[in-house]
Amino acid sequence: MRKDLILCGVGGQGTVLASRLISSAAMARGLPVHSAETIGMAQRGGSVFSHIRIGEGVYSPMNARGEADLIIGFEPAEAVRMLPFLKPDGRVVVSDRGVVPVTAALSGGDYRPEAMIEYLRDTVPNLTVVEAERALSEVGHPKVLNLILLGAALFDGSLGLSEEDLAGAVERLIPEKLRETNLRALRWAGL
Repeated sequence: MRKDLILCGVGGQGTVLASRLISSAAMARGLPVHSAETIGMAQRGGSVFSHIRIGEGVYSPMNARGEADLIIGFEPAEAVRMLPFLKPDGRVVVSDRGVVPVTAALSGGDYRPEAMIEYLRDTVPNLTVVEAERALSEVGHPKVLNLILLGAALFDGSLGLSEEDLAGAVERLIPEKLRETNLRALRWAGL
């Protein structure tokens, strides 16, 4: 298996945890994994993105432009920002819930996540848009969007890992009191 992934969002959305879950799941299968994270002003709502490269023949953790098989966007504008990295036949899994960027909030600028989703629909042939509020309501917890998006990529086949792989990573990395909720979020797209 060879997969090149990018996860992107803003600080506080669980992008780094999702990256660690994917890496742990791949390593448990014996696959080589290289990853790199860029955490800007993450604690202030700044951009956060992770490059994950899984498989043989990978010598750098960073994806080149036009190389990513999958982008998982926790925030629509961040997914749009990462599009130059996507392969022409790559897939994007994105949340429809926007987070107003710090720059727009400070300048009083207008930010409409719907416009970003519309752009993605017009630009990306292989797109999965997750209705965040509905998914979170059905799972019953407001802070598991990262696992819901991982599950969406898992169940559409674009992640290249199995449900058992990711469930094992959740068992290893998520505190016991939060595991059941996170597993329910992971499996939401497969129900």
